[in-house]
Amino acid sequence: MPPALALTLVAGGSYAQREQAIAKLCEADAASASASPSAAASACIAVVLEGLPAGDLLLQSSGRLLIHRIAPGCFCCIGNLTMKVTLNRLLRQPLTHLYLAVASSAHLDNIQLTLAQPPYDNWFAPASLLKLDA
Repeated sequence: MPPALALTLVAGGSYAQREQAIAKLCEADAASASASPSAAASACIAVVLEGLPAGDLLLQSSGRLLIHRIAPGCFCCIGNLTMKVTLNRLLRQPLTHLYLAVASSAHLDNIQLTLAQPPYDNWFAPASLLKLDA
């Protein structure tokens, strides 16, 4: 099993606020990865954003950044299957960090519970949480 993957849950705020917050965090990840040349060569960050953008996209997929945008809908209620399929596909990649952005913080406990159960319990380090104001 690979080492535990860093996981950050970003919740609340608008789609643009979540994307902007993750863009800043990705910049910090990239800066720390570039300090270690061997890590920088294999560093790959994945971002799963719930919701639909209303304007310009801050984040674009590249060789080291995988972006998945998922239609609005609670990941633990109506989007559980979509979230799991997306995660399963992403976990086939050599990732260093996963950002999971959800519109509402109402069901974060359920999402964290899903991620703490098999098979995800073997993949992720304990999640860090960033809650944004609406």
